[in-house]
Amino acid sequence: MKPRTLILRTAGTNCDLETAHAFELSGAVSERVHINRILREPQCLDDFQLLAIPGGFSYGDDIAAGKILANQLMHHLSDALRAFVDSGRPVIGICNGFQVLIKTDLLPGPMAGVAGQSATLTNNDIGRFVDRWVRLLPQAGRCIWTVNVKGSDDRDVIELPIAHGEGKFVPATSAIRAELWERRQVALVYAKADGTPAAGAFPDNPNGSVDDIAGISDASGLVFGLMPHPERFVDPTQHPAWTRKPDRPAHGLQIFQNAVVYVRETLGAGV
Repeated sequence: MKPRTLILRTAGTNCDLETAHAFELSGAVSERVHINRILREPQCLDDFQLLAIPGGFSYGDDIAAGKILANQLMHHLSDALRAFVDSGRPVIGICNGFQVLIKTDLLPGPMAGVAGQSATLTNNDIGRFVDRWVRLLPQAGRCIWTVNVKGSDDRDVIELPIAHGEGKFVPATSAIRAELWERRQVALVYAKADGTPAAGAFPDNPNGSVDDIAGISDASGLVFGLMPHPERFVDPTQHPAWTRKPDRPAHGLQIFQNAVVYVRETLGAGV
């Protein structure tokens, strides 16, 4: 018995196989499930302990990145998804999946004084798609996905690739911006080579995200969204400089391993 992960896919999803592989390397069983099946059978979520919304361009990012899939989830599966999280089961949204979660009520979750969407992911400041590796600093907070994620040196900087055109994280108000930090919902920030935050400067902050935010969780720490792609660094040889440091840890793999360990220890899944 292993924990079971549902990899949600739809038209335009293109990172589902890599995401499934990452969970399987981490000790889970993965099943790629089309949104139409879940719309017909919301109860099938009960068969899984983990949920992932992978990267890609769901529905071609028509209207806005992730908006159509987010509307499907909000209007048809809101209760089922809320019950999934309330039962203690983790959810991850990667790149387009993060955009989807932001456009639902799952991330960042209920915020003081705001009804509905309280943040967005909008066009990169440089006005174009960016595909490169970035440095990140995990933050001490609520997120179960990033707890104890370790970098390659004593600065605990990790590296992951990005590939997006709409990755700039912007809270709706300054009060929400402050609340995200106060409630320790900021999980990852973009960093410089010396391990300090990117301070908004390109290319260390590749999109202009407010406070260099690259990933956040909800208040429970179970729902996690990030723009970088952890599923693309689950083996040391995937790093562009792997031959110079072949023992470099696969930083992305640690994120998936954290969630699998969590459901084993907390839910007894796979034991």
